[in-house]
Amino acid sequence: MFVTPAYAQAAGGAASAFTSFVPLILIFAIMYFLLIRPQQKKLKEHKLMVEALRRGDQVVTGGGIIGKVAKVHEDGVVEVEIAEGVKVRVMKATIVQVMSKTEPAA
Repeated sequence: MFVTPAYAQAAGGAASAFTSFVPLILIFAIMYFLLIRPQQKKLKEHKLMVEALRRGDQVVTGGGIIGKVAKVHEDGVVEVEIAEGVKVRVMKATIVQVMSKTEPAA
C-alpha cells in the first residue's frame, strides 16, 4: 500500500524511457521540415543566382541600390553601374535579386 517513489519509477522499464524521447524526436522533425530545410533550399537558390550573374544584368543589392552589372570579377566582387559613369564594387553575396537578365550573345 505504501510504495516508495524509487520502486514506482523502476516499474516503468525501458519502454517508458523510449516514450519520453518520442516528443523530443517529433519536435526536431517538425523544426527540420519547417525551418532548416526551407532555409537550405533558399541558400542554394541564392548561390545559383549569384553564380549566374553576368554583364548587363540589372540587380538589387542588399542596401537597396539598383544598378546594372558592368563587370564580374573572379574574387567574388561585381562592379555595378548605378548611374552613367558611376560604378561601385559590391560583393556577390550582397546581391539580393536579379531584376532582368540579359540574353547570352549568340
